[in-house]
Amino acid sequence: MTSERYDILVVGGGNAGCTAALAAARSGARTLLVERYGFLGGTATAAMVGPWMTFHSGTERIVGGIAQEIVERLVAIGGSPGHLVDSSDYVATITPFDPEIHKALLFDLMRESGVELLLHAYFLNALREPRASVGGGRFATVGGQREIRAEITIDATADAFVAASAGVELQTGDSRGRVQPASLMFRLSHVDLAQLSSYVRTHPDQMRTSLKAHERTPDALTAVAGLYALWDAARLRGDVDVPRELVSFFISPYADEVTVNMTRVTDIDPLDPDDLTRAEVEARAQTMQLLAFFRRSVPGFANARIAATAAQIGVRESRRIVGAYTLTADDILSARQFPDAVARSAYPIDIHNPSGAGTTTYRLAPGAAYEIPYRCMLPAAVDRLLVAGRCISTTHEALASTRLTPTVMTLGQAAGSAASMALRSGAALRDVDAAGLRERLVADGVDLRRAVAAGV
Repeated sequence: MTSERYDILVVGGGNAGCTAALAAARSGARTLLVERYGFLGGTATAAMVGPWMTFHSGTERIVGGIAQEIVERLVAIGGSPGHLVDSSDYVATITPFDPEIHKALLFDLMRESGVELLLHAYFLNALREPRASVGGGRFATVGGQREIRAEITIDATADAFVAASAGVELQTGDSRGRVQPASLMFRLSHVDLAQLSSYVRTHPDQMRTSLKAHERTPDALTAVAGLYALWDAARLRGDVDVPRELVSFFISPYADEVTVNMTRVTDIDPLDPDDLTRAEVEARAQTMQLLAFFRRSVPGFANARIAATAAQIGVRESRRIVGAYTLTADDILSARQFPDAVARSAYPIDIHNPSGAGTTTYRLAPGAAYEIPYRCMLPAAVDRLLVAGRCISTTHEALASTRLTPTVMTLGQAAGSAASMALRSGAALRDVDAAGLRERLVADGVDLRRAVAAGV
């Protein structure tokens, strides 16, 4: 077995892992990013989850830093139109992107920043050391097992694989252990949005939007949620049995293509390989049902083709760590601020029914944003380990908001920055100066409020 040593090991090359690795490497730390696929991007690429929602609260941009840098780089190379007003009124803005261009951009960013990569490597177990600390991880590769030792390890696996192996206390799902359903994303090309816009202009009650009928032009239809009559008729005919209550899709960077978020596999345990297998099979069957539905029933989609399906089903929820602080729904809905805040979000709590159709949504006050404290990334009783992304310390309800891509990218940047600060100062991760970390993040473009006076 080969063994290597780094300053910082980031496990998981998804949205949070990429920004964590970039922040760490740009601070001068020798950083290795390990990913199980042959590309980076996680849910943005492997699961093709898009558009990103949301960088704004009202008209204020509240997500900056590396996340915003990525958007600007994508815009510059034609991989995104940037931030657009959400015509379905669910959030302030959406950010469409091309997953294939995003894959290439992420490799460019890693190379420019000096991040070392290990792809096609599967996490096996954490290297546990005395006094409940983590010294790296062991991975399976095509060349055999590889041991990576590091001063600090960042778990960006979304499913808390490193934390689980290290003995961190974990929670799963709601009070009954149920998690939100999984969805396979797909893109449809050869779409005529002019025909669709004509339909929603003449059927004003068939779309959730504040746009007046005459404003529903192809350029303005960035997101469509509704088409209730078409969907209900298809369900009554028996054409579809997908447990969804409405039609939902978004524009892509291209005029004749949309991203569809409609498949739903319920009663799933995404950490059970048999359940995950069932989910993949069911979701692809649903995709074919939906393709037929769009072609038969939705104006502008008669000649639609499947441009791409995700490499894996998108998982909304699995395990969460029990950290030094657990973010709650009340924290979110009251727009709570924290002295050690490292990220902001205005995405609502949206809980997809674990066992059927329907989505429950709880919104912040207009223009409000909540904060996520650094302590949510700190396991309660394990040292030299940070957690970034979907599996930070939250309640089931709070996770329904914090799991979104702009937020987890900001959390990743915070994790990488905190890890490099700890290395430089020799401090334990839990002793990293919160004010200094916030100053560092703000200097690197992260949008944070001025620190509040209240104590931790």
